[in-house]
Amino acid sequence: MASIEELLKNKGISKPKVMKRSDGRIPEDIRNVRITRDYCKHALGSCLIEVGDTRVICAANMENKVPPHLKNSGTGWLTAEYGMLPSSTNTRMIRESSRGRPQGRTQEIQRLIGRSLRAGVKLEDVGERTIWIDCDVVQADGGTRTASITGAYVALKDAVDALVKQQVVARSPILEQVAAVSVGIVEGEILLDLNYEEDSRADVDMNVVMTGSGNIIEVQGTAEGRAFSQEQMIAMVGFAHKGILQLMKVQNQALGIG
Repeated sequence: MASIEELLKNKGISKPKVMKRSDGRIPEDIRNVRITRDYCKHALGSCLIEVGDTRVICAANMENKVPPHLKNSGTGWLTAEYGMLPSSTNTRMIRESSRGRPQGRTQEIQRLIGRSLRAGVKLEDVGERTIWIDCDVVQADGGTRTASITGAYVALKDAVDALVKQQVVARSPILEQVAAVSVGIVEGEILLDLNYEEDSRADVDMNVVMTGSGNIIEVQGTAEGRAFSQEQMIAMVGFAHKGILQLMKVQNQALGIG
């Protein structure tokens, strides 16, 4: 993939000036990321991922059944649940269980997490079993869905390695590493990995999910204020790719790979 500078130059866009952000970063920097494995005693795989001040607990477990439409198919399933704890934001959130059902935003995010992880997994190798990914936001400061995906990959990797060791599955079903990051345009500048303060005033908000081979799983981009051009979209994806490569290094360091 071409560098950010090449993408911008080819499209006639000036490289963003080196602007200090509210937390001291330059536009192309991701926040500090830390992943703590084995965070939940009873999960097959789990971690706490900290991306700046955003903190998410990710856990992976297995169930010996599949949804009705996959019965007797010989293939498995992977799905996700996502939630924000009441004290994860500056005003207390009402538990969704009190409302009787998940809100639309929650359903959309957990579907995104499931889609993202399934793109890196060969479900036939799971057998007729379901892998559950649970992502619980302990503290939110922007990028909770992308942090959930990045942390969920680590939890999933540990879970399937445990299943292989226990001889529940013959081999790891993971085909690709998966990570995600946000990118946006704030006051005309492309910024990588937006915190809440930046996200709340962004003209464009985008989430990008990619594989270890550099292929795109999903791009969610919305003009919150001003519309954006195709050239800006290409440049934002370039920023995201740079950030995802850094996130994958952190994943691998946490997993003891490489």
